[in-house]
Amino acid sequence: MSIEAAGTNHSPVVGAVVVETPRLVLRRFTPEDAAFLLGLLNEPSFIANIGDRGLRTIEDARRFIVEVPMASYDKHGHGHFRVELKETGAVIGTCGLIRRDYIGETDVGFAYLPAHWGKGYAYEAAVAVMEFGRTTLGLQRIVAVVSPHNTASIRVLEKLGLRYSGPTQLAADAETVHLYV
Repeated sequence: MSIEAAGTNHSPVVGAVVVETPRLVLRRFTPEDAAFLLGLLNEPSFIANIGDRGLRTIEDARRFIVEVPMASYDKHGHGHFRVELKETGAVIGTCGLIRRDYIGETDVGFAYLPAHWGKGYAYEAAVAVMEFGRTTLGLQRIVAVVSPHNTASIRVLEKLGLRYSGPTQLAADAETVHLYV
C-alpha cells in the first residue's frame, strides 16, 4: 500500500491521488465528479443509512463538492475521497476523514454503490485512509459515527478495531448516532 503526501500542505491539488491499495485508488474529489456523487448520495441505501443531503441536480452536487470535500482538503488536509477500482478506473464509492467540529473529533466514513458491497472495498479503503491520517497527517485519534441500524458498516468498523463507545449527536438537533473509538 502506498501513501501519497497529497494534502499535507493543506492546499487543494485537483484530483490528486491520496492513497493507493492493491485494488483501489483514492483521489480528491473535483467538480467533475458531480454526476457520480449525485447518484451515490441519492441511493436509497445512502439516504437510509447516512441521510438525505438534499442534492437533486448536477449543479447541487458540484456546489457540494466545492463547499464540503474541497473546503475540507484546504482547511484540514483531508476529507472524503473518491474510491475507484485500480483495474478499471470505475468510481465505486467514497471514503475519507471528516473533522466533526461539534464532537471535536475526526472520523472515518465511507459509502459505496450497492453493486460493490460485500467485496472488502470499504475495509481496504478505510485501513488505508486511517493509516494516511495517522502517518501523513499526524492524527492521534480517529473515531467513527454510524447509524445504529447500519449493521454492515458497524461490522466494518469493528473489523478496523473500533469499538462502540456510546451514543452521540453530530449537531444539537441531529438524530442520535453511535460513536466508535
